[in-house]
Amino acid sequence: MSKLFAIFGNPVSHSKSPLMHNLSFQGLGYDACYTRYLLEDGSRLKETFFHLKLKGVNVTVPHKEHAYHACDLLDPFAQKIGVVNTIVEREGKLYGYNTDAPGFLKAISEFKNIQTILFLGAGGTAQSTSSILRDEGYEVTLLNRSAARLEKYKEAGFQTYTFDTFPRKNVHYDLVINMTSAGLEDDNLPAPKEILDVVIPKAQACVDVIYGKETPFLKLSKQYQKPTKDGSDMLLYQGIIAFEYFTNQAYTFNDIKAHMEKAFVL
Repeated sequence: MSKLFAIFGNPVSHSKSPLMHNLSFQGLGYDACYTRYLLEDGSRLKETFFHLKLKGVNVTVPHKEHAYHACDLLDPFAQKIGVVNTIVEREGKLYGYNTDAPGFLKAISEFKNIQTILFLGAGGTAQSTSSILRDEGYEVTLLNRSAARLEKYKEAGFQTYTFDTFPRKNVHYDLVINMTSAGLEDDNLPAPKEILDVVIPKAQACVDVIYGKETPFLKLSKQYQKPTKDGSDMLLYQGIIAFEYFTNQAYTFNDIKAHMEKAFVL
């Protein structure tokens, strides 16, 4: 019987994950199908998973913390950061993983001589990636509208600022990354323009986790003639790693990549 996988999120209609995974299932001859599901109430994630008879899910905004709590077992990295974006069912138990962070690390590895990174936003994606980046030797600072979201980062030893407390002078970051959904369905910038006008000109490059469109943040970065990157590679790499979990490591990273990257040219 064909196995069923899905992506849970809200919104979820824009997600490229079904195309990515179905191209890979088809190309590799794996008997499975992948769909999308608009999950409005994250607290019903586990119940919905079993009701739909799924074998695995990817979880996107805003349910990654709910996904963590829905799991029976967590891999060590997911356990450490408290955020899950990939769940696999094995013998009635839900196993939780995070593929965002390793996918993200691989995506920014093309930028050389990067030491300091500024995250704009402090949500679930920032939570997973700040930890893995620090483990890899990067120095991460977080800037967020509200102070409440920054508390756990402050406790973990990260440098944090709100829009009000951010110093406008003598700051320099090699990489500036939009971790928010600003620009996904609106024309908003992820931080006040007067702050971006300070940090973008000094950066080596600017990255947006949103994929498939030129956000206001990327447009502004290009006006300053900075190299930019959207979230496509991050999405591709985290998807490949998730696919490895879905298929119990039956295929190599490059085997999967050959099929999955076709989703970005269709």
